[in-house]
Amino acid sequence: MASKLEPRGAGAAPSPRIRAGGGHVLLGYMWKYKALYFISLPGLFYFLLFKYVPLMGSVIAFQDFNLFTGITGSKWVGLKHFERMFSHYDFLNILKNTLLLGIYDILFAFTAPIILALLLNEVRLMLYKKIIQTIMYAPHFLSWVIVSGIFVGILSPESGVLNVVLGWFGIDPIYFLGDDSYIRSVLVGSGLWRDVGWGTIIYLAALAGINPDLYEAAEIDGAGRWKQTLSITIPALLPVITILFLLKIGDFLDYGFERVFVFQNPLNIRNSEILDTYIYKAGLKQLQFSYATAIGVFKSVVGLFLLLIANTLSKKATGESLY
Repeated sequence: MASKLEPRGAGAAPSPRIRAGGGHVLLGYMWKYKALYFISLPGLFYFLLFKYVPLMGSVIAFQDFNLFTGITGSKWVGLKHFERMFSHYDFLNILKNTLLLGIYDILFAFTAPIILALLLNEVRLMLYKKIIQTIMYAPHFLSWVIVSGIFVGILSPESGVLNVVLGWFGIDPIYFLGDDSYIRSVLVGSGLWRDVGWGTIIYLAALAGINPDLYEAAEIDGAGRWKQTLSITIPALLPVITILFLLKIGDFLDYGFERVFVFQNPLNIRNSEILDTYIYKAGLKQLQFSYATAIGVFKSVVGLFLLLIANTLSKKATGESLY
């Protein structure tokens, strides 16, 4: 006869009393951390109200939406608006502009905060470091309207600082905002100036969490600052870089309406028109709500697929992923 003290097997079913009391345990756990759950409610309501509820309106992409009859009274047309989107004479150019700006944003705007955080991490005089950080954070709090005004002033062909400097070298003034070949550089450069300092915050926080003993041990072994960066600092940042990169991939086609629209004019629209600005013109200015929604759904689906692919590849290659 088996002893009553014999341990239960690993695959044995849990006691009915434990199963029955699971709900009480969960409630007790939630009550214990009620403060954390309470302060998370505003964020949950925000995403529920402004992110999930509007998703129901995406059905008008498959309708000829009538503002007066509403969603329930509008005629269903299937994929008509998607077919119109792909057959639009300028859609491929608009998509190309969006993709190119997204690629440039990853190459420059995503990597620049990493490099800047590594450089700031090497600054040993804390007062000097804080002053630099404050100066670099400040542009992030400027609206795109103000940023565009600053860059319009700098790039002005008559009185702009850049053209004045070019004049010193005998170069004729250039109308940067009126030339298709320069507008993408202006868009990427202005975004880099505005947000590069703000983007370093997360990386600096990750760097602050690295154990100083690792650097001391590496220094004893004869490793210089460059070797310590390659062997300790960058590997410690890789998980954060991976997560932020995956989040960036999910927003790949969301370059931003404001940052483009404020620089856009009839002279540079060929290379500055992106999906966001086109949605605004088709949806709000021309009142083509279903057509504009179809383009928005297309953006979301592409972003979802890019995120799933990038997350899968990241999980297999580095072991880091969003889920």
